[in-house]
Parts: sequence; structure tokens; C-alpha cells
Amino acid sequence: MPKALVESLHAAYSGTVAMTVANLHQQDISAIKVKPIGGRIGAEIEGVKLAGDLAPEAVTVINAALLKHKVIVFRTQTHLDDAEQEAFGRLLGDLVPHPTVPSVAGTEAVLELDGAHGIRASTWHTDVTFRDAYPKISILRSVVAPERGGDTVWANTAAAYAELPEALRDFADKVWALHTNQYDYAAAAGAAASKKIAPEILKQYREIFTSTVFETEHPLVHIHPETGERSLVIGHFIRELVGFSPSDSRLLLHIFHEHATRPENTFRWRWSQGDVVIWDNRATLHRAVDDYDDLPRIVHRTTLAGIPNISVDGRRSVTRIVPKEQLAA
Repeated sequence: MPKALVESLHAAYSGTVAMTVANLHQQDISAIKVKPIGGRIGAEIEGVKLAGDLAPEAVTVINAALLKHKVIVFRTQTHLDDAEQEAFGRLLGDLVPHPTVPSVAGTEAVLELDGAHGIRASTWHTDVTFRDAYPKISILRSVVAPERGGDTVWANTAAAYAELPEALRDFADKVWALHTNQYDYAAAAGAAASKKIAPEILKQYREIFTSTVFETEHPLVHIHPETGERSLVIGHFIRELVGFSPSDSRLLLHIFHEHATRPENTFRWRWSQGDVVIWDNRATLHRAVDDYDDLPRIVHRTTLAGIPNISVDGRRSVTRIVPKEQLAA
């Protein structure tokens, strides 16, 4: 992306976030405030009741805050239901369902994540990177929050790239990784949860999740299509780095994960019922914290369509569907 264009986008963003927006939607809201939480990631937005009828000016401010802070939080949006969550999401982009897991009945693209079912997403990942055009934005709403535990943590992968030594940045710019939805499901369930999951439940989840098996090559570093930032594309869907052995891949990826998940690059949120968190899925990793034992924890997620990643040298990510006969071989 040309430097002049990137600078103009940043200038436009700075002016947008500073503004106060009146009449955000038809209800009585007169102002919006963006309050940074973490030093490098995370902000809370006050003065907005999320809905499908937000004014365009409000949507512009929300999107600009998202691009800058990577993760934005709206407290106690208890008025939202699935339909209104989807209506709000459409203001930021096109809804896209999960490619293999069915959506909640009666919705276009709401994915229910219920900790009681055992799969707790407690390893670092970016949503659906086993597809070339994975979601650009994820919107998560707390339906049932545990009395303790069950936080979610996000990591800023753009900040992680920026802090790498120059030699590591140069290396990462040239490397590609193979992502797939065939991975370690027991690990994804969480160490605590996996001990309690009946083998048949884990088997059923795996069969649904891999009803279609995808393999996608992404650059390890991509150019963000809106900010022009370079960001790492990592997480638990990576099988290996292209051209490297599995053992070498694990060692190399560990270096990049360590940078991304340093406390300085992370933000942690303690959920209350009705909280909504939106993150830029092109510039973050996240994971749920599996420390809530048998307490109920249900969140509903909607995702917005993205585009294939573009590498530093201008190449695009590529996906292939693995034929079932090849899987059986």
C-alpha cells in the first residue's frame, strides 16, 4: 500500500476518533467516547447502545477505533439478541457463517460457543485462518457469564511484528505457513476440559469441524488492507511452515508466538452478561481462559467477511479443499 495512502488513512482516522457524534441512532444517545485500556491494544467505547439502526457517523467512529485499538469493548448490551447482533454486524460488513459448524437455528451467521460442551478455545488462534478469506472482524456477545473465570485474552500481532529485530522481520516477510482445520482438538478443548470430555463428544465435534477439510497457505506476514500495517498471521491452525520440517516449524513459530503474547502486547477482558467485544481478526490472536470449571459460560459470535491475505511481495493466500479419498488414504 503506498505510503501516502497509508498516511492519509491515519490522518482521517485521527480526526474521526477525536470527534463527538450526536444522534448516533434513533435512541437518546448524544456522544461517543473511546477510552484506551491497554497500552498497545484494547479500548472501551461508552455512550453507544449497539443496534442495527446506528447512524453512519457512529459506525465510522467504531470502525476507526477498531482499526487503532484492535479490540473494542461495549459493556452490558443486554438488549441485544441474535437478530439485533446480526443487524449491527451488517453495518460493519457482510456476515459470514462458520464454514463447517452450523449456525444457531433461525440465524444467518451466529455461532454459539458453550463451555459446557467441552470445546473451550483455550489456545491462541485467529478465527478461521484455515480459509484464505477468513473473517476480517469478529463480534462476541456474552449470553451467560461465569461467576468467576472465563476471561478472554487478545494479542496485538501488528505490535508483535513491529517489535521484532530487523533480521527476524526480514525472515518473517519471506515465509509462508500451511493452515488447516485438521489440528489437535483435545488441546483446543483445554487441558482441564479435555479430561472431562467423553471421547464420543470429542469425536463428534471433530467430525463436524472437519466435515470439509481446508488447507490454506498464508504469508507469515500480511499487509492489513485498511491500515497498511504489517501483521503476523499465526495461531493454532498452523500445521507447519512451508519448506520447513514440523520440528523446525514449531521452534520458529514459538519465537513469533512469544513476541505476540508478551503481556505488553495483550489485553484481557472479564466478561459480564451482555458485554460485547469486537476485534480486528486481521491483527490479533485470542484465546479463552479455561479456569471456570463447570460454571456456565455461553457466548454468541458473528463474523464479517474478509479477503485473502496479501504478502509483503504482493502474493495472495490460497485455499484448497482436501478430497475425502485423500484423507482416507
